Amino acid sequence: MTDNSLSEESTSASAHAGASYADAGVDIAAGDRAVELFKTHVKKATRPEVIGGIGGFAGLFALKGGYREPVLASSSDGVGTKIAVAQAMDKHDTIGIDLVAMVVDDLVVCGAEPLFMQDYIAIGKVVPERVAEIVGGIADGCVLAGCALLGGETAEHPGLMADDAYDISGTGVGIVEADSLLGPDRVRPGDVIIAMRSSGLHSNGYSLARKVLLDIARMPLEGHVEEFGRTLGEEMLEPTAIYSKDCLALVAETEVRTFSHVTGGGLASNLGRVLPHGLVAELDRGSWTPAPVFSVIQQRGRVERAEMEATFNMGVGMVAVVAPGDVDRALAVLTARHIDSWVLGTVGKSDGEAAERAWLVGNHPRF
Repeated sequence: MTDNSLSEESTSASAHAGASYADAGVDIAAGDRAVELFKTHVKKATRPEVIGGIGGFAGLFALKGGYREPVLASSSDGVGTKIAVAQAMDKHDTIGIDLVAMVVDDLVVCGAEPLFMQDYIAIGKVVPERVAEIVGGIADGCVLAGCALLGGETAEHPGLMADDAYDISGTGVGIVEADSLLGPDRVRPGDVIIAMRSSGLHSNGYSLARKVLLDIARMPLEGHVEEFGRTLGEEMLEPTAIYSKDCLALVAETEVRTFSHVTGGGLASNLGRVLPHGLVAELDRGSWTPAPVFSVIQQRGRVERAEMEATFNMGVGMVAVVAPGDVDRALAVLTARHIDSWVLGTVGKSDGEAAERAWLVGNHPRF
């Protein structure tokens, strides 16, 4: 496991007498302090396959379990401008959960079990307690996903970033048997599309959400919003749901054709990515009501419905395409795992050359 060590382009002290790395804006001692603070968080985000501990130059992970023909899957992502909300609220302990969710929920689309994550934190000035909060959130996300936090890097960038600015990204690796790979080739006419409710905005569309709620509507982050039952800031920082374990449970107990992680581009666009040529999906808007945050954004910003649906998840965070005979069982599995789910639509054959693979019909009730 690597040590999230502090780095910058140059690690040597200045040749000029009297100058120091600290004078240039890089505080190695603060970086070391940050590592000490988040060690306890990282230790809980592990798996039996992890070799070694914090402090190595590379994270080591021994594949075990007698795989027949294993395929490694990888994904990299960030959390976008949701970080601006965390910075404005000076609350940094959940943004790491968002990072893990964005990565592992992509991995599971092909049926891969997440094995480990590695993170990268670029920061203007290392404040050990803040870095520890960020890494603690990443570790919490890894625990929820069942993967290890195998290591990462914290890079202090004085002169390039403001002191209180930071950005995070991560890469995850998962594994799936070659003959168990999910994807468009498995989808058949008559398959049923099951939706899993999102926890809110997740980590997409925040540039539009911030523009509408903070700039146009001038709503304060600390202000209580009746529709949300909490403050605007609390609503906007609600962590992205991590579905990986739930999806793998579905794979184990039902015939899943594929999944679709609903991120940038919206529900129809992301579902269309996992449908093969010649097949289309019709999704019923009337089957669910999006959370209030979506209607508040739409109304306060006078955002067109098409723009909303192309930007936000609109209340659907993950989609499973399952064999028609397994619908009831799939819904029961998800309900037992406390995942709000419902039948969203069906897969059918296209009448000729379909311009889009999936589309929404009808209207949302009470939206």
